[in-house]
Amino acid sequence: MNEMDRRDFLKLAGMGGVVFFSGLGTLVDAIGKSAAADDFFFVQLSDTHWGFEGAQLNPDAKGTLQKAVAAVNSLTNQPDFIVFTGDLTHTTDDPQERRKRLREFKDIISQLKVKNIRLIPGEHDASLDNGAAYKEFFGETHYTFNHKGVHFITIDNVSDPRGSVGEAQLVWLGDTLKKIDKNAQIVVLTHRPLFDLYPQWDWATRDGDKVVTLLMPFKHVTVFYGHIHQEHNHFTGHIPHHAAKSSIYPLPAPGSVAKRAPIPWDPTAPYKGLGFREIDTRPKQNDCVLTEYPVTKV
Repeated sequence: MNEMDRRDFLKLAGMGGVVFFSGLGTLVDAIGKSAAADDFFFVQLSDTHWGFEGAQLNPDAKGTLQKAVAAVNSLTNQPDFIVFTGDLTHTTDDPQERRKRLREFKDIISQLKVKNIRLIPGEHDASLDNGAAYKEFFGETHYTFNHKGVHFITIDNVSDPRGSVGEAQLVWLGDTLKKIDKNAQIVVLTHRPLFDLYPQWDWATRDGDKVVTLLMPFKHVTVFYGHIHQEHNHFTGHIPHHAAKSSIYPLPAPGSVAKRAPIPWDPTAPYKGLGFREIDTRPKQNDCVLTEYPVTKV
């Protein structure tokens, strides 16, 4: 790496955290100044938990989502689209309150400059009513879309309160994949991890192994998910899985403590552990570059 490349890399890495390279591209390829015409990037946010209250965990619970929206809006280059990988709202047993929170969340994200927004539910949004309220506001819980040569597949592993994808969706996924070339670039968006990260803490998908089995024949697959409120990178075979930070409160590393519980707010380091990320997708190199940002970028 020459000195200019090194400076560019350090500048990029210092914009809010970690730069992670997934796929076949080299470091210099990923940070080079010239890019193919079909390269693009999108922003992933996750686990906003709108409606959560708890001053010990986030005294700014009613303002953090708006700060995340402002941070994304402040990016010099705006993304092609934005994805939210679940737990848009905090769980409630009251169906009217659930819809109120979904409505308020929708109103807040309408302030994003980028209007191409892709959503999937988390268990807090959908597990108590099998996704009924979520569908009223945002439509189907699993779907596909294509963008500049990349195939995006969203997987719903939360509407079933048992944390399963379910046979019907597995059939749909299999039929969808039959139409895609084995060398194509595929990005999977889901809420729970598709592998057994830590089932004791509900950090798994009961039939996630069946999803991974369907994806294994494809050479270039990357999975982005939420649910665990922290960065985490894992491979199942050649398939990388990347977890995203939350924008409401962080959770401890899997198995690091006896009981899963949110990490308390640190007044000396407000918003610590919260953030969002850019994902720079380069179809010709079959790679993704992840750049982490704090919520308080602005």
